[in-house]
Amino acid sequence: MNSDDLELFARVAKSGSISRTALDLGANQSTVSRRIGTLEAELGVRLFRRSGRGVGLTEHGEQLLGYAQAMEKTLDEARIAMQDGGKRGPATLSIAAQPTIARVMFGRLGHRLKACYPATRIRFIEGLATHVLSSLNDGAVDLAVMYVPEHPGASHFDRLLSEQVCLVTPSDSPVPDGPFPVSGLAQVPLILPSTHHGLRVLVESLATRHGFTPNIALECDGSISITKRLVVERCGATVLPAAAVIEEVAAGRVKCFPLTGPVVQREVAIAWPQHRAKPAGVWNVAQIVREVAAELVNDGAWPNTRLHAAPTA
Repeated sequence: MNSDDLELFARVAKSGSISRTALDLGANQSTVSRRIGTLEAELGVRLFRRSGRGVGLTEHGEQLLGYAQAMEKTLDEARIAMQDGGKRGPATLSIAAQPTIARVMFGRLGHRLKACYPATRIRFIEGLATHVLSSLNDGAVDLAVMYVPEHPGASHFDRLLSEQVCLVTPSDSPVPDGPFPVSGLAQVPLILPSTHHGLRVLVESLATRHGFTPNIALECDGSISITKRLVVERCGATVLPAAAVIEEVAAGRVKCFPLTGPVVQREVAIAWPQHRAKPAGVWNVAQIVREVAAELVNDGAWPNTRLHAAPTA
């Protein structure tokens, strides 16, 4: 005996007719009658009294109906609890992102998540790629929004968008307006992180493909804010996504030139640990992340970007 057997039994008991129950279910009357007979044989008791007017419950049938109704109530309560839990969201939620992405997304994402899940304790974490991936795979964060690394390791990436990379120079730079050729980076004194950082790896890879040696004026392993300040102070130029300097460009403190020949892009994605199950409700959170990213792109708050289609579940 299983829940389907009890549900069918309760339907027949309520309708008082095997033929009417079969009609309601879109099944053959013989199939319903056979299943009721099998249930009676398994339990070793008669559940219904048959007559020309239909069926009525025996004493054993009345007793079993109580169990069937209790089971139906339990299933309904479980369904409601799960649906309410999905609406409430997870009890806690940790999202990590690299600095540029965190700067662009966290404000609007925070408002959206609190509106959707007011009871959830939300934690935002900013870090470099190695720290983000380590926290993700250790279970310290539920999901991450980050640039797809050269070597993804034990993580899965659902791509959000492609972001164009730019040369960022002091405001009085003699570089003419318009796209800047990648090969021209050989003549530009650059401020870059040390080799473990994604942007340094990107520039080194471009140099190898285009046959030049980067002109490293300074190495800076501090925050992007420090690197931007060094550019403003005319210590050199750097390579960043346009979104990282949108305020500085608007204020006239730096200039921004998309790299081309070909266009240089980085892929932004939602990252999941490959060998760990997604926590309950986090898939819905990922859809909110995707919606917020699309809004930021469409509003111009995430410039020089192209959205990717959402993966099928």
